[in-house]
Amino acid sequence: MNKKTLRLILGDQLNYEHSWVTEKPNSNITFVLMEIRQETDYATHHIQKVVGFFLAMRAYAQFLKSKNHKVIYLTLDNEKNEQTLSKNIKNLVETHKFEAFEYQLPDEYRLDIQLKQLCSELQNSGIETLNTDTQHFLTDRMYIRKFFEGKKTYLMESFYRKMRKEYNILMDESGKKPFSGKWNYDKENRKKYKGEIPLPMVKIFPKNVENIVEMLKTQKVKTIGTIEIDKFIWTISREEALELLEYFVNFCLPWFGTYQDAMTPNAWSLFHSRLSFAMNIKILHPLEVVKRVIDAWEERSEVIDLAQVEGFVRQIIGWREYMRGIYWDKMPHFADLNFFEHKNKLPKWYWTGNTQMNCLQHSIKQSLEYAYAHHIQRLMVTGSFALLAQTHPSEVDAWYLGIYIDAIEWVEITNTRGMSQFADGGIVGTKPYVGSANYMHKMSDYCTNCSYNRKLKYGEKACPFNSLYWFFYETHREKLAKTPRIGMMYRILDKMESNEKNKIFEQAEKYLKNIDKL
Repeated sequence: MNKKTLRLILGDQLNYEHSWVTEKPNSNITFVLMEIRQETDYATHHIQKVVGFFLAMRAYAQFLKSKNHKVIYLTLDNEKNEQTLSKNIKNLVETHKFEAFEYQLPDEYRLDIQLKQLCSELQNSGIETLNTDTQHFLTDRMYIRKFFEGKKTYLMESFYRKMRKEYNILMDESGKKPFSGKWNYDKENRKKYKGEIPLPMVKIFPKNVENIVEMLKTQKVKTIGTIEIDKFIWTISREEALELLEYFVNFCLPWFGTYQDAMTPNAWSLFHSRLSFAMNIKILHPLEVVKRVIDAWEERSEVIDLAQVEGFVRQIIGWREYMRGIYWDKMPHFADLNFFEHKNKLPKWYWTGNTQMNCLQHSIKQSLEYAYAHHIQRLMVTGSFALLAQTHPSEVDAWYLGIYIDAIEWVEITNTRGMSQFADGGIVGTKPYVGSANYMHKMSDYCTNCSYNRKLKYGEKACPFNSLYWFFYETHREKLAKTPRIGMMYRILDKMESNEKNKIFEQAEKYLKNIDKL
């Protein structure tokens, strides 16, 4: 390449094995990474999320330099930082006389539009532009649309099986049937944790982040959550991420599938890998993660059974890829969907955890402390209650996008507005995921010391989940009654005595009016 070229690396494009990085350094090519207010401010992020991104970006910049690539790195407090992607690129192009600009395709719709507009402006100024793939995902942006062409519903299981076949993962010798004859072990992955298996130590990577935290304060960046400045726990380099992967396969994988849906106030990580942040910023590739997990199973099949492995593989090559495909197929209108026409604000205690409901108190406070909660806490605790509380899906999106370290819009909005809130009317999920106290008690020990009584549907100490659960179904009867998977709920509801139903609905309306005091 002879033209003087500027190459952009976004904060979630830290692929250590991208062809841009592995190729021989070229004196005409300069990489740029930037910490900008455009990205810190488009949502109110958890402080650990902002710090995690900045640390990972800085580590990646150092890696590039160690490979003799030319790098421009703009810190948030750099006096030359214009704080937006477009302004910084145009300034750099002009200042350094770059003749070409290249970028990797972003995974967020808003950035895709912004970069296309930027390229149009640069081209009008005589600058050549080019984009390339991030070389991370197993499918291209529009794979889902093509795969489900002509189908009314996008069944994830069909997509998952296609991925298994295409990449020969857990398949028999023919490559057409699953190893062991079963595609899915989901029914075996729903066990409550009762302390029968000792929990592994939570593997962390402590580092001092005082300088970045002080910079954020000085720059007055608004954040949520807490952080220990001398013990930041998340992986921010490929070396650390690979170490965490090894820890997972050795100490967590043998019980991962069995307890992947379990919840307890006594542990925030259980047997989960906590690799999502490293994967979503592309430090780890999905296939290398899946391969290491399968290798561990083959090496230690006497202690790791197939159900543990399949449950993990399904999340990575099934659900993760599927959600990204839905995102690119349905955006931008997906972000405006509100099937139930819910209008309420998110309860104020979602930002503090100060609620008397033990399940929500623990899940939210854990999220504020660690910028993390596992998928069932997100779906069936905070997500389910937000849906029962008739919260506007945009309110829910903003909370999830901000509070979790692994939340990037392509994976967040499809899980929240789609799976969690059913605001898409069934594109992602086949039914709304709501639960009563019965589900909470079945999958956790949250109910044991709660201020509310899980057995009561109405009365002063009745668990809010119970009355809101039945009120939700009654309120949306017209839209949901014919949904195949929830017909039984309406049969149960219709068998209740009128007096009983009235008491339940009155309790629900009372709770909705006083939602911030629960």
